[in-house]
Amino acid sequence: MESLSSWIVIRRLRWPFLVIVVTFAISILGMVLIPGQDDKGNVYHLNFFDAFYFVSYMASTIGFGESPYAFTYPQKLWVSFTIYLTVIGWFYGIGTIVALMQDEVLHKELARAAFKKAVRKIKEPFILILGYNNTTKALIRKLSAQDIRMVVLDRDQQMINTLILENYDPYIPAYSADVLESEVLELAGIRLRNCRAIVILFENDEKNTRLALMCKHLNKHAELIVRSSSSPNTDFLKGIGVDHVENPFEVISHRLYLSLCAPNLWLLEMWVYGHILKIKRREILPKGRYIIYGYGRMGRALESGLKKANIDYTFIDARETSFNLPSNAKSELCKEVEIEEKLIKADIKNAVLIIAGTRDDLINLAVIALAKKHNPDIYTISRENEMKDMHIFQAARVQRHYVLEQIIVDKAYKYLAMPLVNIFIGMLRNYDDAWGKNLVERITKKMGENAMLCEKQIDEASAYAAFNELQKGTKITIEMLKRRRDDRSKENRLIILMILRDDKPIFLPDNAYEIKLGDKMLIVCNKESKEDLEYILENYYELHYVMGSEEKVVPWR
Repeated sequence: MESLSSWIVIRRLRWPFLVIVVTFAISILGMVLIPGQDDKGNVYHLNFFDAFYFVSYMASTIGFGESPYAFTYPQKLWVSFTIYLTVIGWFYGIGTIVALMQDEVLHKELARAAFKKAVRKIKEPFILILGYNNTTKALIRKLSAQDIRMVVLDRDQQMINTLILENYDPYIPAYSADVLESEVLELAGIRLRNCRAIVILFENDEKNTRLALMCKHLNKHAELIVRSSSSPNTDFLKGIGVDHVENPFEVISHRLYLSLCAPNLWLLEMWVYGHILKIKRREILPKGRYIIYGYGRMGRALESGLKKANIDYTFIDARETSFNLPSNAKSELCKEVEIEEKLIKADIKNAVLIIAGTRDDLINLAVIALAKKHNPDIYTISRENEMKDMHIFQAARVQRHYVLEQIIVDKAYKYLAMPLVNIFIGMLRNYDDAWGKNLVERITKKMGENAMLCEKQIDEASAYAAFNELQKGTKITIEMLKRRRDDRSKENRLIILMILRDDKPIFLPDNAYEIKLGDKMLIVCNKESKEDLEYILENYYELHYVMGSEEKVVPWR
């Protein structure tokens, strides 16, 4: 059955309904058979309608009085009997209805039916997000601000209730169920054509991999964004065709390497995630011996980056150190002493940088504090596992902290909302730092340090005028799109950073480059130049003006 809610109601109310019907039938039959008297003393029998009418208001204790004539004693005796008979039936029925309203199975089934209906009502492309945690919560907020439609599944009903209370607009259908069941995924619309992407960002690699395999079989066309915490698992996910695999430790390792060997490429990568186009003094990493506290997943990833950068490093094994909030202060003190002893043994006084990279934020904070105690000038980097601890790390004056959840959110958001950005970041690996420095200088000279990025596609929806002109064979160049719409002799503060044509990226096309239908453009701009470009692409008058023609009226179509 499509929905079991109706069946549950019918089954639970079957006996109460039969009891009420039987008690009414007995009461009505007695009222019809027992003779009464009219106002003239003649024998009178109630018809079935009068009897039904009287029993209905008598059974519900409304009590309009005797109708249509005053009752005889036999009738009054029968009415007295039926009062108790029908009240018992009504009490039984009302009690069952109250119990039914509190029935968890019915609530779950009603929620399931409502969820399914809400998903099927979505006509736009939507994203299926599996799990509602700190990471996906931040991602949902960013995507919702762009009016991107989403559907959410999570096993915990409390988390779903929290999502519903957020009152997102547009509305986000959410349902509590086990995401590892294929029926649940199908209920959430994974097989629908407008399901364009599936986000799987659990901390459990095994769970993520299993879900990725299931989703790949259920919908081969939807993009998959999956979190991974180890290189073997990352390689496996890429091998089965997962579109985007996000390993936060590999991201941290790569960024650390860029900071040391190609700071301008590092700056360009961080810029697309909101950093200004300027390397701050506190972001310059010192050269010398590094100490990494913790040789887990992050430590192994960092090792490859440090080796590549030819940095001398020392690892400290943190497996025996853990703040499990012991019951007595003496135990906690012993843990601090243990950390301090390990730092001293690793010669913390002669190190230039300490990286606290354990999975416990409390240990990471303790490592930073104890390292500063023995080496006040040491550069500090910390792993932050949850975004909720961000203010604590800021108060501890950690010079650079890597927030795992924030890294995953930023990467996933760019894949979904600004896909060209990730292609741009991937292309940076093909260039050296000198090229990156030239690009940074070119952007800052024209746009300043707070330049913004936007994406535009040459299609009918977002570039109506340009789309129709190109269909006619009209030539439109990059130089034309850069012109100001109030004075075409002047150029806007705008740089076409990249054009994606037929899935092939073209970096920094020159002004004579002609745009084509279907082109996707990654643009460096500010608020004014972005607004000008949108008008030029969408409005006939503005487009013809920057193309060199005089204003002309375009007839309505």
